[in-house]
Amino acid sequence: MRMIPPHLSPYISEQDYDQYTPIDHAVWRYVMRQNHHALRDTAHAAFVSGLLKSGIQKESIPRVSEMNACLAKIGWGAVIVNGLIPGAVFYELLANGILPIAAEIRKLSNIEYTPAPDIIHEAAGHAPILFDPEYRAYVQTIGSIGTKAFSMKERGEAFEALRLLTIVMEDPKSTAEEKAAAQKLVEEKQQAITELTEAEKVSRLFWATVEYGLIGELDDPKIYGAGLLSSVGESKHCFTDAVMKLPYSVEACVASPKVVTEMQSRLFVCHSFEELLEGVEALANTMAFRVGGTDSLEKALRSRHVATIAFNSGICVTGIIHSIEKDSNGEAVYVNTTGETALSVNHQQLSGHGKHYHATGYGTPIGKLQGGIALEDCDDQTLTGLGVLQGNQTELVFESGVRVSGRIQSILKNDQQVMLLSFEDCSVTWNSKVLFKKEWGTYDMAVGSRIISAYPGAADPAAYYSATVPLLHETVVEPGPPAPLNELETLYQQVAAIRESDSFTDHSLQALTEIHNELIQTYPNDWLLRLEMLELAVASQELQALELPLQQELNDLCKVASIRNLILNGLAILKFH
Repeated sequence: MRMIPPHLSPYISEQDYDQYTPIDHAVWRYVMRQNHHALRDTAHAAFVSGLLKSGIQKESIPRVSEMNACLAKIGWGAVIVNGLIPGAVFYELLANGILPIAAEIRKLSNIEYTPAPDIIHEAAGHAPILFDPEYRAYVQTIGSIGTKAFSMKERGEAFEALRLLTIVMEDPKSTAEEKAAAQKLVEEKQQAITELTEAEKVSRLFWATVEYGLIGELDDPKIYGAGLLSSVGESKHCFTDAVMKLPYSVEACVASPKVVTEMQSRLFVCHSFEELLEGVEALANTMAFRVGGTDSLEKALRSRHVATIAFNSGICVTGIIHSIEKDSNGEAVYVNTTGETALSVNHQQLSGHGKHYHATGYGTPIGKLQGGIALEDCDDQTLTGLGVLQGNQTELVFESGVRVSGRIQSILKNDQQVMLLSFEDCSVTWNSKVLFKKEWGTYDMAVGSRIISAYPGAADPAAYYSATVPLLHETVVEPGPPAPLNELETLYQQVAAIRESDSFTDHSLQALTEIHNELIQTYPNDWLLRLEMLELAVASQELQALELPLQQELNDLCKVASIRNLILNGLAILKFH
């Protein structure tokens, strides 16, 4: 089992396997049989071989422990998560080689397509193709890049609206009015977003590739996207003329908004998984965590969430950016955080500089000293010349005009580079503005002439979040007893038991006949159980008497447009046309 970062544990859940109903298992079985049959010629070869390597069974919903055992062969793991989780959490799990799996399974009414995350999408869609090393590297890379992508407050509100929409769309009790209201809320929240954030760019690229990507030639592509691989309907629909096939490029993918409530109308075709890797690296090269500078600070400020800024000395500041002071050229010369802030180096929190010590915020200058001196590069002799000696009263004047005056309490280095100066009786001013007063206590000044990186989250997540994030064992709710089966679920269970016995006796024929009669009288529109019974009938001479009636009933149900293709796809596997 892969280790789960402690700060992600609140998003991890348990798989209450006994809550799956016989109908849930039948839905899984139908989709998996379709995948094994229909995707042999249309899916990328890595998916077809991965279905075998993954060990995922067709007959029943997999247990997450089984998924772990399979994925361990490639150094990955799997965890159950609570439905639609925040993008940053999803990406960080992928970056750590952990496949997040929603325990829920789509309803029979949504068997062709559902916007809500479910175990069919994650286990049957994502897991098999991860056995291809190049593709696996891409998924892990885009995951690690996604964790470094800045979002904004409005984007978070749009996510919550989208999460609500997926719940409403999947719930069979939802009314048309409730669905329309949820859809309208998503549209309103998306319209409130005034810029295309880094997080949205990564999300759109992920959507166009990992979820809905095609690969190969433009006029004869293969499927590799999990959204297509896990959708019985869309895996066929995507090859029709109703879907436009476009050449893959990062720019084109990023320019295309995600469509989550209906089948896709346009898909992107890449040449290879290597092309995907090159593309996501190109996108990463435009992002704050690689570019740095004032623009990266601005993105951290607009996110309004905990972020980390890294100086070229190696020291990192983690907190919520509150304000940025800029010079006449628009370059940042001083940065302030608000609330709990921590200092780190090499992804480890500095002793004595955690969020409890810097509980009310933090501020520090950015830039070189007058004379073009980069303080972080100064050797002991140069520091002495500047008056930077422990116990010495000194004044440091930056090119920006920021003045730091106080008595040096301590000097902390990262290897040979100065990264932190602590002052007593210190005042910090910029022009006529007071940035720090003596009575506020010790002034800890991060040293660095440049911001080389900025990204969301903490430099040392385990230390920063440890006091506020409950561990997994504190949040687990013990699974309750399975709900009693209703009559239809009991019929599904009986048919499954007969199939699994792999022997058909007079008793089996009598039981199936009684089940068939019950279907006719009480469940005239249930097509899936009839299909499962027909599968048994065509495979056994003893059950031949049921074959024609079941076939006729399914043919009649084909007149219902919403289930026609589902029935025909099921019959195709049984060699009926």
